[in-house]
Amino acid sequence: MQPEFKTPNELNNEAMKILYEKLGAVNTIRFINQFNSGFGDYTAERENIYKEKSVDELVAEIKLLRKEES
Repeated sequence: MQPEFKTPNELNNEAMKILYEKLGAVNTIRFINQFNSGFGDYTAERENIYKEKSVDELVAEIKLLRKEES
């Protein structure tokens, strides 16, 4: 039995249809977003955001946020 080869576009459309039918719209999007590598330079952005804060200050902020959430 020969496998049925589909074009990349046909394959993507069929896969999206199956995901949507089985997972629903929200979970299909969440699944697909796992494979998006994003954009920008995460390391440079974080260095810029936190350059004025010490590790102790960051830890204190994290503890405060956790306390507020509970």
